[in-house]
Amino acid sequence: MTATTTRWAELLPREFLTRQQQLPLIYLPLGLCEPHGHAAAFGLDTLKAEWLAEEAARRFGGIVAPTQGFHIHETGYHRPWLADVVGEVNPHLGSVPPDVLLRMLLFQLRAFVNAGFRAVVVLTGHHGNEADLRLVATEVMRTRPVRVIAVGDQELARPGHTGDHAGRFEISQLLYIRPDLVDLTRLADTATSPLGRFAQGPDAGEATADLGRDVLEHSLTRLHHLIDLHQPFPESVEALTISDTEEIWQRITARRGEWSTLQERDPLPGVLASAAEIGLR
Repeated sequence: MTATTTRWAELLPREFLTRQQQLPLIYLPLGLCEPHGHAAAFGLDTLKAEWLAEEAARRFGGIVAPTQGFHIHETGYHRPWLADVVGEVNPHLGSVPPDVLLRMLLFQLRAFVNAGFRAVVVLTGHHGNEADLRLVATEVMRTRPVRVIAVGDQELARPGHTGDHAGRFEISQLLYIRPDLVDLTRLADTATSPLGRFAQGPDAGEATADLGRDVLEHSLTRLHHLIDLHQPFPESVEALTISDTEEIWQRITARRGEWSTLQERDPLPGVLASAAEIGLR
């Protein structure tokens, strides 16, 4: 690959076509601004997803789409979880309802297909919504012969690491990616700040950049396996019209009863089962 940016937004047409012809694969990072304690930046989820997507594109090929920086958080099991770890204070949260996010994802996938991509990696740094992302992916693949992989960063890190929220696992990754956005001296703010705990993990003080590097490198190895560059890509795919896409959306909404983001239970067991089905071990 040429030594150039991997970002669609920064590529000139000639460089875009060169990268796409070499590998018609696009990565879509998904994240969210949400509380990650007092020691880490709000955008930790987004930054993880962006780093993994850009590093995968740099190492393996492909192009990185503009980041989707809003996500689902105030429905289903996330709602009581948020109340438990943040309480009554303002969480300063960048969330949208499930139907908004899933419909947006569908039309993003349409844009990728119509722009000439034959495979998509939807990579979310915000955990708990993977099953619904895969539902959208499945319905698109029923309509066009493209490959859509939807996966969360915590799934990629398993089984070698145990995920958490704003604890040793997550804070370590941000320490490696953007050490300027972590200040471990602020961990004690939980005792004095009007924000209280602010979703900070109890073992956040054990975070290290070395652990973060280990987690992320392990994740990239598993992502490479999941992409499976040896599998051939279809040469020609018919464009998706607005009408085609609306028909797909009707199928997705007909399955609303399956949306994990509307369920009160923690979707973790189902998410991992689905991950195994798409090739994660």
